Amino acid sequence: MGAIGPWQIVIILLLALLLFGGGGKISSLMGDFAKGIKSFRKGLQEDDEKSIEKRSEDAVDVTPVKDEAKAD
Repeated sequence: MGAIGPWQIVIILLLALLLFGGGGKISSLMGDFAKGIKSFRKGLQEDDEKSIEKRSEDAVDVTPVKDEAKAD
């Protein structure tokens, strides 16, 4: 009952062929999915770089000026 029969092996091989090779639609779909994830990550990195640049442009010096007239 616990042994894998020849039909189960054939089914597993067919599923592996469909998912990972053979030029099937599923393998090309997975490749497109990977490209989408890569472009999404690239977009996130570009947004982070833009926000860092904007923060540095908007920075205002708030250091108090030393008043020498009061120090005398």
